[in-house]
Amino acid sequence: MFIDTHVHLNADQYDEDLQEVIDRAIEAKVHKMVVIGFDRKTIERAMKLVEDYSFIYAVIGWHPVDAIDCTEEDLQWIEELSSHEKVVGIGEMGLDYYWDKSPKDIQQALFRKQIRLAQKVNLPIIIHNREATEDVIRILKEEEAHLTGGIMHCFGGSVETAKQCIDMNFMISLGGPVTFKNAKKPKEVATEIPLDYLLIETDAPYLAPHPHRGKRNEPSLVPLVAEEIARLKEISIEEVAEVTTKNAVKFFKLFD
Repeated sequence: MFIDTHVHLNADQYDEDLQEVIDRAIEAKVHKMVVIGFDRKTIERAMKLVEDYSFIYAVIGWHPVDAIDCTEEDLQWIEELSSHEKVVGIGEMGLDYYWDKSPKDIQQALFRKQIRLAQKVNLPIIIHNREATEDVIRILKEEEAHLTGGIMHCFGGSVETAKQCIDMNFMISLGGPVTFKNAKKPKEVATEIPLDYLLIETDAPYLAPHPHRGKRNEPSLVPLVAEEIARLKEISIEEVAEVTTKNAVKFFKLFD
């Protein structure tokens, strides 16, 4: 059994065939999925999915790329929704210096507000980091993010950075890029970081694993991520499935 700890089933890309996508996931032994809502539209869709499917959970927050659009009312709304029993985290939040829609100072201010919100409602945080590692780590330390802990989503950093994050009470989540032939850092992290600190995800519909790279991703492909981790660690895919599932259940408190 596998858990896809980060998937966007609430994305427009699944409007035509969502049920088929979910059916394929179940067939591939992906028995739980955590859907990420990161703005008004995707949060509303995530909340509907958790009502419609017993095995789907939600993480809700505001994406750094759209930080400039986030209002105090939006944050208040997220805080209110966070009391739902199937909301298991706050995010994805963080910093994205690749896209320049939202100025860095606005991204950083919203990042801090969301960390504090998560501490207030006692939920872990899910971190989006693109080309901003130094500032992400600094803000996590300054805001005492270890108090809630969290996940470094679709981690693409070094082994050293991964260890820093683990020391701050964070899990390291690997997705499709670990299967890419040229993905040196994710492969090193998969090899070096103990399985007890790893989670698996798709980030679908984005970042489909090899050999589906460039196509629409979906949660039924998360076993390919597990397969690559197993190959790199020279262990069985069953062991990767078992431990990463146990990690996700414990982290998100997904006890049935």
